[in-house]
Parts: sequence; structure tokens; C-alpha cells
Amino acid sequence: MELPLVVGVDGSESSLRAVDWATDEAALWRVPLRLVYASLWERYEGAALAEDLGRSSEQVMADSIVEAAAKRAHRRNVDVKISTEVLPDDAVSMLLNEAHSAAALVLGSRGRSGMAEMLLGSVSLAVAARAACPVIVLRGNHDNQVRAGTHRRVVLGVGEESYTSAAARFAFHEAEVRKAALHAVRAWRRPAHESTDHPLLAGEPARLHEQRAVEILESALSEATADHPSVDLRRRTAEGPARRVLLDASADADLLVVGARRREGHFGLQLGRVAHAVLHHSACPVAVVPQRA
Repeated sequence: MELPLVVGVDGSESSLRAVDWATDEAALWRVPLRLVYASLWERYEGAALAEDLGRSSEQVMADSIVEAAAKRAHRRNVDVKISTEVLPDDAVSMLLNEAHSAAALVLGSRGRSGMAEMLLGSVSLAVAARAACPVIVLRGNHDNQVRAGTHRRVVLGVGEESYTSAAARFAFHEAEVRKAALHAVRAWRRPAHESTDHPLLAGEPARLHEQRAVEILESALSEATADHPSVDLRRRTAEGPARRVLLDASADADLLVVGARRREGHFGLQLGRVAHAVLHHSACPVAVVPQRA
């Protein structure tokens, strides 16, 4: 059975843009699209009372939201199979549960509430930091397009090899289905204590760190490169903080892919500083791909 691409909808403009983007993505991946909305009305009131009172205004609103989202997706692409469901749960718990049977989750970066406007982490950040599947958050001033992205460029941030392989496979697949170039970037920095004032030695520490970055890049990409030989792969190492390097790269990309290490038995946010930064500040959509440690 094909796992669906799941979109969390809440009626906001941000979530409707996510529906547009995800519909294109589902068409490229050739998977179903599932639209879900979280409603706690029945949980708070009780199923029996909910049945006695009939359809509440909250239920009517919830059904209207998912119905409007489904119609929008159908207008976008009539060939994509679409399903909808209103689930009695809070948004974060609902999406984390959906992640166990989803190809990926697609979320807007803003919600309907004022708190969601102020804090990205209200839903999107919390889900990206804990979900069992890739989470795509629609950052930046994208044009809702997947199929014909403006830049035809996917960027992969290559971290430590131990938690990059899943992100690399995801990035190669995205580049392949989009017919886009894949820019794999590894940032490196020379520790301050290795600097030297001797003119004959000044470049040696930097060269060694850059060479190590090249080795990590090659090792992290080797398996995915063999599996996707048709992808236009462009490797790059860059000196500087990884957050700054990737945010700069996001300015002319259609998608930025980063990995996030998940540790068994840890139940808090598991995201990492780099992924956290790009989710807040990227100029393009960000895909956070979990990797089990």
C-alpha cells in the first residue's frame, strides 16, 4: 500500500498554500494526498453529548475546512487521489500519529491563532522535531509550485555522516522527480586555537579542515549517488557556520533538505541547532528528514 502525503489543514492561508504545494508533490511522487484537521470538541464534550446535540458549530467548521481544502486540491490536480478526515485530537498529537503511516507531512509555517503567528514552534516546529517521517515546512515566499520551481535547485545540507543518509536519499529523490539540480553543501570551520601568524603555515590548518569536509561530503553521498545516477549533483564545501551557509543557499533554492538525528528513548524536541535555524529563517521550503541514531 502506498503511503500518503499528509497535510495538516486549519483554514488559514498558510495551510491552503500547503495544500497547493502538497498536491503538486503528491502528483510527482504518485502517491495519495490525505488532508487532516484536528478538532477537540468531541473529546471535551464527550461522544454521547456530541451525538445528542447533533452537529456543533465546531464540527460544521471542521468539515467545511477539510471539504474546501479537498476541492482546492482537486482543482489543482484532478488525478491525485484525495482523502480527508477530522480527528479528535490536538494538532501536534494528531500529526505525530499521522507520521507513522505517511510518506511525509506537509505543513504551513503559520496557523490561524495569534500565538501560531508569533511562534513557528507552536505546531510546525514541534512536529518537525519529533515526527517519524520527513516533515516539509513551507518557509519563504515560495509560489506554491513544486512541478515548475523557479530555481530548479534542491539544496542538501550535509551534516555528520551518522545522520545524513536518510536526508541524502530524500534529497536525491526530490531532485530526480523535479528534474532539478542537487546542490550538496558541507560547511566547515577552522577552530580559533589553530590559527597561526606564521606566513608559511597560515593556510595549512584551513586546508586540512576543508579536506575533511570534502571526505565527509563524498562519504555521505556515495550510496545515494549510486542509486540515482541521473541526478545532476553538484558538491560544495564552504567555510563558515552551517546555519549561515545553508540560509544563504536557500535564497535561490526550491527546497532545502536537512537531517535530524532521533535517539531512542528521548521524548523531547530532537532537531539540532542548524535545522532549528533554517526552519525559522529559510527563504524556501524546508524538509527535515529524521535519521535514527
